[in-house]
Amino acid sequence: LTDYSGMGSKYPLLAALMAIFMFSLAGIPPTAGFVGKFYIFSAAVKAGYIGLAVIGVLNSALSVYFYLRITVMMYMRNAEKELPPIAWSPAMAISLFVAVFGTLQMGITPAAYLEVARKSILALM
Repeated sequence: LTDYSGMGSKYPLLAALMAIFMFSLAGIPPTAGFVGKFYIFSAAVKAGYIGLAVIGVLNSALSVYFYLRITVMMYMRNAEKELPPIAWSPAMAISLFVAVFGTLQMGITPAAYLEVARKSILALM
């Protein structure tokens, strides 16, 4: 964990992208992770698995601590050792930006993606 210390000041763009992914894993809106968790827990409640949904929500709340801890290390701690240089390749930059765009886009407008998923499932039936 300490390897991430100071990353926010030395590599602000990379740290911001990583923070967005951490927020998505934690299920914080407006990310795809929030939408996914919302639909899973909603489906569990509708199916009558309220206890399972409560356990899932509590587990998600607990996981927020661990995901945000990395973000805190990146932005609020000084680097304990010199961070190695990072060379941005075009492939790395493109893949990171596409992934972040998708993560945020699915969180902001999930209906379009859910419709594509619904049509895909219907095509398989």
